[in-house]
Amino acid sequence: MKIGIDYLPFLIPLIILQVGLTAAALIHILRHKTYKHGNRLLWVIASFINIIGPVLYFVFGKEDD
Repeated sequence: MKIGIDYLPFLIPLIILQVGLTAAALIHILRHKTYKHGNRLLWVIASFINIIGPVLYFVFGKEDD
């Protein structure tokens, strides 16, 4: 189990980043009704795809306020 413990300093920040980005994307998706591309269901599903889903939402889906 030593191998798993060695990766914790790398994994913990990634997990925090993943949860933070997903939460921010979901909050924004559920509060807004218009998107550049796609619809609400598409972006909710996409936001759960690792780190790339929320990043894609903020780049391609988020409507400029």
